[in-house]
Amino acid sequence: MKSIKHVIGGAEVDSADGATFEDIDPYTQEAYATVALGGAREADLAVTAARKAFDEGPWPRMSFEERGKLIHKLADLMDQHNEDLALADTRDMGKPITAAKTKDVPRSALNFRFFADHARLAESQHLPNSAGFHTYVQHAPAGVVSAIAPWNYPLMLETWKVAPALAWGNTVVLKPAEDTPHSAYLLAELALEAGIPEGVLNVVHGFGPGSAGEALTVNPAVDRITFTGESGTGKAIGRAAAANLTPVSFELGGKGCNLVFDDADLDNAVSWAIEAAFGNAGQVCLAGSRLYVQQGVHDEFVERFAAAAAALQLGDPKDPATRIGPLASQEHYRKVTGYLDAEATGHAKVLGGGAAPGWFVRPSIVIDPPAHAPVLREEVFGPVVTVTPFATEDEAVKLANDTPYGLSAMLFTENLHRAHRVAGSMNSGNVWVNCFFVRDLRAPFGGFGDSGIGREGGAFSREFFTEARTITMRIAPEIAAA
Repeated sequence: MKSIKHVIGGAEVDSADGATFEDIDPYTQEAYATVALGGAREADLAVTAARKAFDEGPWPRMSFEERGKLIHKLADLMDQHNEDLALADTRDMGKPITAAKTKDVPRSALNFRFFADHARLAESQHLPNSAGFHTYVQHAPAGVVSAIAPWNYPLMLETWKVAPALAWGNTVVLKPAEDTPHSAYLLAELALEAGIPEGVLNVVHGFGPGSAGEALTVNPAVDRITFTGESGTGKAIGRAAAANLTPVSFELGGKGCNLVFDDADLDNAVSWAIEAAFGNAGQVCLAGSRLYVQQGVHDEFVERFAAAAAALQLGDPKDPATRIGPLASQEHYRKVTGYLDAEATGHAKVLGGGAAPGWFVRPSIVIDPPAHAPVLREEVFGPVVTVTPFATEDEAVKLANDTPYGLSAMLFTENLHRAHRVAGSMNSGNVWVNCFFVRDLRAPFGGFGDSGIGREGGAFSREFFTEARTITMRIAPEIAAA
């Protein structure tokens, strides 16, 4: 039985009261590790360590080149430990090992490389004027960052928060989701091995309300809070942060739409729609879980889509051939399967799918549910997709925007004018045309409405993780105060 500890101030430590909880492998449904169960005490100790490392330590005072060298070394170590990091996420939440090894871990290492280089190369404003003064802008690190990560892409989304925070000179307390603690623990170990100073990256394990997570949102010594997770939790964190005027960055829930027009390349549309709906067993905030298909190709698309979904291989996530693993926990399995009962689907027809032995749910396609059906309105976060026909472009846009969420949207068409016109009409922070989940790390990432607050990525991450300081100098000696 593996033991997963907190990493606070450069040391691996147990909780003060010795409390632990079990880390469950969702495929075997058995515990494979014990995890230190932190609460307010451990969270406050970690914030204190991060505060000391920021206020007194070398990290925020290093040059971008010096920090970048250590961050790149961490990325190198992540590449060298690809299999360990991938297996940690696979055992924690059932992610297929092939996806973890070829996508998640390489992208996580890239997050560190990108932000280290972006911070070093980013330009700032210099504003000379003819009145004898010169104004320029510095971007100073904000301080201590609380980073609260989700369980669906554990390592990838942890590094999406940690990498820019560190690159800009902040110190971090990372709380991974309680279901997926392992990769965060390994990341902290590798950071110390890379030479990143003690207290710069701390990891505390625990739960949310009344536990470590809540403590990290109410501590006045925290300067930034970045959170990815459910919209209701985001609202609670926002209320807590407001008491200290702590800036927040939230990437919250989604109910992504996918519009397929009559003139779409159906081979392309089906391929991307399968990935968008069922990749990571549908446990993706960006998932294209609402499919709208124009009437002229509706029947053909559904036939092809259902056949491709049925061909996806379920199984042991440690098997390289597995495409869909189990859902991350028994609680989540019950939630997702609940959306397939008659009341949740509005008594609509369901193709394939349904519960399978273990915590598996087969790809499930709900055909034309009524507009009020929970499966169409709420974030399911599993391998469940609705398919609704539409007649006109205007109708498609109206249906796509009929949601409080606004994180992701896709559209498939070969008409250039329609592509630009529809993409510009979507109430969504991310719109993909004839593709899905293609990311440029310089671009803003975030959502409209209930999908979040703020944007991260490139210069947008700089704006969140730094404080802009305007400096104005008199350079003409003859100018005196009035």
